[in-house]
Amino acid sequence: MFPDALEFHVAEYVNNGINWLLHAYAPTFDSISAGISFVLMSIQGGLSSVPWWGYILLVATLAWVVSKRISTVLILVAMLMLIGMFGLWQLAIDTLAVIITAVILSLIFGIPLGILMAEVDLAKSIMKPILDGMQTMPSFVYLIPAMMFFGLGKVPAVFATLIYSMPPVIRLTDLGLRQVPKSTQEAALAYGCTKWQLLKEVRVPLAMPNIMAGINQTTMMALAMVVVCSMIGARGLGQEVLLSINRIDVGHGFESGFSIVILAIVIDRITQGFARRWDPNKR
Repeated sequence: MFPDALEFHVAEYVNNGINWLLHAYAPTFDSISAGISFVLMSIQGGLSSVPWWGYILLVATLAWVVSKRISTVLILVAMLMLIGMFGLWQLAIDTLAVIITAVILSLIFGIPLGILMAEVDLAKSIMKPILDGMQTMPSFVYLIPAMMFFGLGKVPAVFATLIYSMPPVIRLTDLGLRQVPKSTQEAALAYGCTKWQLLKEVRVPLAMPNIMAGINQTTMMALAMVVVCSMIGARGLGQEVLLSINRIDVGHGFESGFSIVILAIVIDRITQGFARRWDPNKR
């Protein structure tokens, strides 16, 4: 047994700190929550306004554009149809709204941070251990700050998913920019390119395969949080899986879980296809 005399608990200090933040910056957290909620509701409203067959046509078109294979189109369309046949279409749309919101916010913050890491070595040395911690921390831990600052519902679910899914796009943006050949950059500078033009016209376009891979991984990690975030009121397909576990309803749990897998496969195939189109070595 560990000696009682050496025990030291920080829970009280953490609780006091959180309470102070909530009292001192309550309007700020309310504003952030309102902003995330507005974006989420706008995306969800837009997604809900599209008929089911519109998504079928969209997926079929995108699958054909990225693969040029009729077999890929038929498989992805058939898998998507299964979600509707299971009676989970609207729940899938609700889940998709949370994922899209989290991914958009991840890209808004993640890509600039990746560029900063590539441009400033000090920023990379500071952010690298933070990103390591974010990627090794269990996903359930992200629910704690989300609940503390935003309560229960879809907004904390977006916040937790944002934190969990952002590291890949930061890392791969940094990696892509650092892998741009020095000779190419020197040639651009020799032709009178400014530092901003070099970044915008040369480095970012050449780093796009890595950036697209980061977007793909960020989306997949956001999907991985679907079931976890259902524990704090995110609803959607994740809530159906959670309810099935509580009720020991294996059949409904299989349908809900397989629907999440279908979403993951469809999104992964399409985003990977677009990533390959950006990579001149894989066209």
